[in-house]
Amino acid sequence: MKPTIQSRLENLDLRLEEISALLSDPSVIGAQDRFRALSREYSEIQPLVNRYREHREAARELAAARAMLDESDPGMRDMVEDEVKRLSAHLADLEQELQKLLLPKDPNDTRNIFLEIRAGAGGDEAAIFAGDLFRMYGAYAMKRGWGVEIISASHGEHGGYKEVIARIAGNGVYSRLKFESGGHRVQRVPATEAQGRIHTSACTVAILPEAEEIDAIVLNPADLKVDTFRASGAGGQHVNKTDSAIRITHLPTNIVVQCQNERSQIKNRAQAMKMLRARLYDLELKKRKAEQDKVEGAKMDNAWGSQIRSYVLQPYRMVKDHRTGETVGDADGVLDGAIDPFLEAWLKGRIAAPGEADDSL
Repeated sequence: MKPTIQSRLENLDLRLEEISALLSDPSVIGAQDRFRALSREYSEIQPLVNRYREHREAARELAAARAMLDESDPGMRDMVEDEVKRLSAHLADLEQELQKLLLPKDPNDTRNIFLEIRAGAGGDEAAIFAGDLFRMYGAYAMKRGWGVEIISASHGEHGGYKEVIARIAGNGVYSRLKFESGGHRVQRVPATEAQGRIHTSACTVAILPEAEEIDAIVLNPADLKVDTFRASGAGGQHVNKTDSAIRITHLPTNIVVQCQNERSQIKNRAQAMKMLRARLYDLELKKRKAEQDKVEGAKMDNAWGSQIRSYVLQPYRMVKDHRTGETVGDADGVLDGAIDPFLEAWLKGRIAAPGEADDSL
């Protein structure tokens, strides 16, 4: 490990001990803003420090095992060599984990998200596939203990969704799902196909970080057109008999959001405003990235329009990510929420990419 990296990790170790002591200080506990800030800092650096401590202990054990190679009798040598191999492999795994944890942090990683899934080419089958994707992300969220709340949904005639928007809240939601934006394609015989022909359908997925009050997304009431309308779909008679649904148009950008999930017009308006802030915040992030790419001479990756993954369900079963080449044969498992292999492969690609990590170990 490079001395500069080791020094940085040692300083983080000391900082974790300092924060731990501060969080037990009554004066800090009474200052809610400072307590929250320290708690967030603690949760951010604790995984890195824990891995560093484990790495440090493994390095000591490996050094001791190597020293025993010269001192051990022939009968013990094979056992000591096996231990050296085991510890060397363990140390390599820990160094890779430390590289992952040392990647530059995205300031949005701790945010909740709005998940938007829209049916594309493929008609009714595309809507059914949108429903499959929503269940996939919902199952993944459940496994990680995240909360999922549908904000707006337009149902397909034969099931699924023409469009569905949901808020997903929990620890590290954006950091895990932010690279899921893009085109998703399925190949199979649709349930609506009477002659058994294989069809290809597509959906687009967008992952938007939820904007916070500190993001200074200023909304001028004069720039907003607010419409109320009668909600449709599930929700009981009250939902369908009152104008509780809200549609908000941001006139300068022509961004339109709507919410009809709640029975209360006030609650629907609040959710719609959150969605609008998220859309405007995402628009600002894209502008910043475009300017940065222009300065650096990089080619901007249009995640919204690019196809990132194919789900082949017939004549064989396979899911392939076109960005990393990661392929999984258990297509049913993927649609049941087992998407970690794709997320991890993308992360490993970032680690391997030059200039992505702060430094190499």
